[in-house]
Amino acid sequence: MICVCIGWLLPGAPVWGQTPDQASSVHVQHEGFPSVDLGIPDLAGMRKIEIRAKDHEEKEHSYTGVALSDVLKKVGVPFGTQLRGGNMTQYLLVGSSDGYQVIFALPELDSTFTDRTILLAYTSDGQRFPANKGPFQIIVPGERKHARWIWGVKNLVVKSGKQ
Repeated sequence: MICVCIGWLLPGAPVWGQTPDQASSVHVQHEGFPSVDLGIPDLAGMRKIEIRAKDHEEKEHSYTGVALSDVLKKVGVPFGTQLRGGNMTQYLLVGSSDGYQVIFALPELDSTFTDRTILLAYTSDGQRFPANKGPFQIIVPGERKHARWIWGVKNLVVKSGKQ
């Protein structure tokens, strides 16, 4: 189930040793475009989505956040009719605060290719993620393994696989 709502986010507690801005932001980069750091106030103005999905323990939760594709559009990532030809070699590298990384092909994130919405979540069941797991998590509904449900998201980097 996907529920699209508009709303405001509340700032979370910072991770030890970080300022609130550092703790509550994600660095978004696309080769050839200016990068941005998006925090809770930046996401507040974006389309809010709620998704019910089962975690790795098969427990269902309600996750709230923004579509990962909407975040990437902030740095000029091509979606829709622009996602064709050479742009099909682009991919997203997601990095976490503990160094874990995962990859998504851009078509996996584009609503013209799939019905699934991959979420940059900031709450689970209405609560902010704990400092050691947040402030953001990637939620991939319907994926059998949760290896790409990355927590502590710090970096979203779009690269080209062209050789």
